Amino acid sequence: MRLVLFVILLALLLRAWEWVAHDYRMPWTPLSLAEPIGPFTTRKIGALAEDTPRCHLLLEEASIGYSTLPPVTAGPNCGYANGITLTRDQPQSIAYSPAAKTSCPMAASLVLWEKQIVGAAASRHLGTTVEAITTFGSYSCRRIGGGQTGNFSEHATANAIDIAAFRLADGRTVSVAGHWNADDERSRFLKEVRDGACTLFATTLSPDYNKAHADHLHLDQAPRGGSHYCH
Repeated sequence: MRLVLFVILLALLLRAWEWVAHDYRMPWTPLSLAEPIGPFTTRKIGALAEDTPRCHLLLEEASIGYSTLPPVTAGPNCGYANGITLTRDQPQSIAYSPAAKTSCPMAASLVLWEKQIVGAAASRHLGTTVEAITTFGSYSCRRIGGGQTGNFSEHATANAIDIAAFRLADGRTVSVAGHWNADDERSRFLKEVRDGACTLFATTLSPDYNKAHADHLHLDQAPRGGSHYCH
C-alpha cells in the first residue's frame, strides 16, 4: 500500500514539476512569441538586448518576416547595433506607416502587442481587424522631451516607438488625437490597447500622462528589471 501511495505521489510531483518547468509565467522559461504575456515577459524581452541572435530566432520561430538594419553610431548616447524592420509580408499581419525600424527587442514586443492585445481589442470594441498602424517613428537622437539637457530618450537607441493611429479593415481610422476622449467604442479600444501595453512594455505613456502625449502612445523597453511605468 505504501509503495502504491509513493508511486502516486511521485507521479503527481513529476507532473507538477513538468508544469512549473514549462509554464510561460515562470521567470526561467524561455520567451516565446506564441505564448501569452506573463509577469516576466518584459524582463525576458529586456534580456534580448544582449542576445540579438536569440531575438532573431524568436521572430523566425514565429514566422515573422524582418530585415536587419545597418548599425547606426551617432555619438556616445545615440545609435543602435541590433535594428530591424518588420517586413509584414505575412497574411493578416499589421503594416506600419512609416515602416517600424526599431531595436530587435522592441520589434518582438510589438509582435506580442499586435497579436495578443491590439487584435483582441479591435474585435471586441470595433468588430473588425487592424490593417495598419500609423507611427511618429522610432529612432531619434534626442533627449527626453526634446530639450537640450536631461537624459537621452529611449528613441535615441531605437528602443521606443510612438503610436498615432490605427487603420481598420473596414476603412475607418482611429487616432489617439481624435478619439482618446470620444467616450465611445473608439475611445474604449484605444484605452484597452494602452492598458494592455502596460503589461508588456517597460514604459507606456498616453494622453493621460501629459499634453506632450496628447496625440500618441509612447511605448518603450527601458531597462528597468521588468518593472512597468504606465500612464
